[in-house]
Amino acid sequence: MPFEFRLPDIGEGVAEGEVVQWFVKEGDPIREDAPLVSVLTDKANVEIPSPKSGRVAKIHAQVGEKVKVGGLLVTIDVEGGAATPMPAPAAAAEPRTAAPPPTAPAAAPSPPSPSGPSAPAPNGPGAALASPFVRRLAAERKIDLSSVRGSGPGGRIMEADLGSVAPTAPSVAPAQVPPTVSAAVRPVPPPTSSPPSGTTGAAAPAPPSADVRERIPIRGLRRVIADHMTRSTHTAAHFTYVEEVDVTELIAVRDKMAKHVEKQGVRLSYLPFLVKGVVAGLRAHPRLNATMDDDRQELVVRATYHLGIATQTDDGLLVPVLRDADRKSLGQLAKEIQELADRGRAGKLGRDELSGSSFTITSLGALGGVMATPILNYPEVGILGVHRIFRRPIYRADGSVGPADLMNLSVSLDHRVIDGYEGALFLQTVKGYLEDPHRLFAEMS
Repeated sequence: MPFEFRLPDIGEGVAEGEVVQWFVKEGDPIREDAPLVSVLTDKANVEIPSPKSGRVAKIHAQVGEKVKVGGLLVTIDVEGGAATPMPAPAAAAEPRTAAPPPTAPAAAPSPPSPSGPSAPAPNGPGAALASPFVRRLAAERKIDLSSVRGSGPGGRIMEADLGSVAPTAPSVAPAQVPPTVSAAVRPVPPPTSSPPSGTTGAAAPAPPSADVRERIPIRGLRRVIADHMTRSTHTAAHFTYVEEVDVTELIAVRDKMAKHVEKQGVRLSYLPFLVKGVVAGLRAHPRLNATMDDDRQELVVRATYHLGIATQTDDGLLVPVLRDADRKSLGQLAKEIQELADRGRAGKLGRDELSGSSFTITSLGALGGVMATPILNYPEVGILGVHRIFRRPIYRADGSVGPADLMNLSVSLDHRVIDGYEGALFLQTVKGYLEDPHRLFAEMS
């Protein structure tokens, strides 16, 4: 009998989710609790298991479509008896007792056996260890992930692993491609079914053109980032202030401390020192440790120091939250930053680990460039950009000339509530602590 499975309540305040990846197709058998669909909400991918065993009768929401909580996802022909449709929730804020809870983002099931590159995945569709981004690429290229041997940690399938695998079927039949289209063009196939009512379907395929190399759908995390950046730039009044910092002494202190911290298996970068410097700056200028409540037109000054640490992943930019940064030692900060980054790149961060920050730090490390204008992580009112360290000669206060390690910091602020003078004072405070890093350890809690 058919069972209608609707999008359950994934978390507090979540009203809808975007379908990122189906792990099954129509006609496939499915076991209860086997991976069914990956849904993106509020920057977190949630892998939802099947509530029943049976066969997939109809998929009602295609990849890239947004489905409201209670919206119909899939119909399953249930094995062995009658089944009633799952009722849609009455309201997004009410508890859903009839809906099976989704699993939090977690490690995928064990990868295929290494006995051979074509060995099938032991748990069927969706069992291969791969990020949603890699799964999406595999689906677009018609590659069966169960036939791919991953080169990443624990057998994880990386994007490069897909390059040597032939597709199981051509993405577009040759007769469908006009003879004038370049071989590099990959036309977008039409959707297999019309979007159901109540969902937002993808745009109609654009006609191919000889001067177009590829059309890349803006979906999943990339769409969330685009929406978030658009809202930030259209809502906050950005301004950026830049300061040069002499980090010669910081490098010396970091080099001395690194050998002690790294004995614990943790690499000590400059980021933990920057976190401590930012916390000291926020203590001195608390209005920057805040978020903007535009509905009430209020600046909400935070009592805790939960710092967002922008992290680049295969799927796009994530901002995991380093909670209570003011209460942690350099070693603790280094360890937690490393763990958050690793879990973010593996797609294992939960929704609660990607929300609640009061100020953000973004750094590209060695690729940090000379200067940038970071976009606010709305509704925060401040973000610090960290740039490359350059060794250059400088004039010293005693008139001598000598080498120094210099780094630019750029802070973007919401000019609606933070004046330029206040932002400059904040960055001067951070600069003072980084140029004399011993002060970081003399700070009273």
